Amino acid sequence: MNSASRRTDSCVWCGRQVAESGVGRRRRYCRQSCRQRAYEQRNQVKGTSIPPDAVVLTPEAASAIVDRVFQVRCAAEDVATAVAEGAAAEEVKSLCADLVKIAREAECFR
Repeated sequence: MNSASRRTDSCVWCGRQVAESGVGRRRRYCRQSCRQRAYEQRNQVKGTSIPPDAVVLTPEAASAIVDRVFQVRCAAEDVATAVAEGAAAEEVKSLCADLVKIAREAECFR
């Protein structure tokens, strides 16, 4: 398998990219520490009405996610406005790069 055909997934704990190992099961976590945090959370919700796959966040963390989603929306609107106004290709390219960067940062929610 060459590097161009390798698929990447996001860590189910932190959202960082996880590269395919190529052999065996697909990796779900980017690091052992993320795997450990997920294990700890699963054990904390055992015996409660909280589903095992639930994501429990503090109000501050939830607010931070809302802020990051807002940043993504604003960056997307900037791209749409630039295209509608006939901006130069370099400007649109730069705005798209910013949008991708902000979206990647927004994926990491822990």
